[in-house]
Amino acid sequence: MSMDGLKRQAAARALEHVRDGMKLGLGTGSTARHFVELLGERVRAGLNVIGVPTSEATRVDALRCGIPLATLDDIDRLDLTVDGADEIDPALNVIKGGGGALLREKIVATASDRMIVIADDTKWVEVLGRFPLPIEVIPFGLAATQRAISKAFAEGGVSGQMVVRKGRDGHVFVTDGGHWIVDAHLGRIADAPRLAGLLTSIPGVVEHGLFIGLASTAMLAGSQGIRVVERS
Repeated sequence: MSMDGLKRQAAARALEHVRDGMKLGLGTGSTARHFVELLGERVRAGLNVIGVPTSEATRVDALRCGIPLATLDDIDRLDLTVDGADEIDPALNVIKGGGGALLREKIVATASDRMIVIADDTKWVEVLGRFPLPIEVIPFGLAATQRAISKAFAEGGVSGQMVVRKGRDGHVFVTDGGHWIVDAHLGRIADAPRLAGLLTSIPGVVEHGLFIGLASTAMLAGSQGIRVVERS
């Protein structure tokens, strides 16, 4: 099966956890898009749900699929968020943000009773860090922020090159919130919870792509089918 087919399998399995009347966080990225499309089919067949999108791209997709939408200003708590991941470790710590929506994704995930991460099984790793860690930053004072990030890396026992993300047009990538993203090529993050705490304390860092203790379930699609991992 193609990689796209595996992603759709994982999305279909997550859809089995959606019940009538739920308030749902809708993730961003290629795997989450499959979930939105499959959810739209259920909505058109009569399922009653409300979605909160994690990006402008997902909002457009959800409207196209006929899913009723709201914001976290309208809803104080979500039943479930379904989103993709760039990496997942055995503790269900996750790296997200490859698509640039990590801030809204984390806000929505934190406002949810439960988060299911869906991915193909190539995203499963023993230790996070092979995928570059996205760090969303304010453009003002970027050099000072990067120096502070480097210090946090040293305290957290990691090191690596930082690169300001560029878009396909060659210009600096700008998030939905108007921020920039620094991608940190660390290779291996031995203590992801510690690094997450260190990065959070930096004033110029808006958010980072380490999702610690948020995912309750991972659904990984591979050639042998779907593997479901629950956080212990």
